[in-house]
Amino acid sequence: MKKQLMAMLFGATLLLGACGGGDETTEPEEAPADNGGEETASIDAEQVVQQNCISCHGENLEGAGDFPALNDVGSRLSQDEIRSIIENGQGAMPANIIEGDEADAVAEYLANMK
Repeated sequence: MKKQLMAMLFGATLLLGACGGGDETTEPEEAPADNGGEETASIDAEQVVQQNCISCHGENLEGAGDFPALNDVGSRLSQDEIRSIIENGQGAMPANIIEGDEADAVAEYLANMK
């Protein structure tokens, strides 16, 4: 009885080990090609804003409490000014809440909100 139980456990372990774990043979991602400043085109800036900004600035970016409205921020600030605020923070907003290409894409997206 003990041998059968051990054999069954060993067999189950082998079976689960062979089936589990997912695809680990994926090739490494290629570095993005330099396309003359078009790297922000593949980033969904609206989704990044939804994930990072609405908790403070309101669901429709209309502002909430001490947090300013972003739904018309492009009429008040340039893309560079918006990028600077994302990078350096301002007021209660921490610095670098969004970084890199995502920050560039969000700054462009918000600058177009007028």
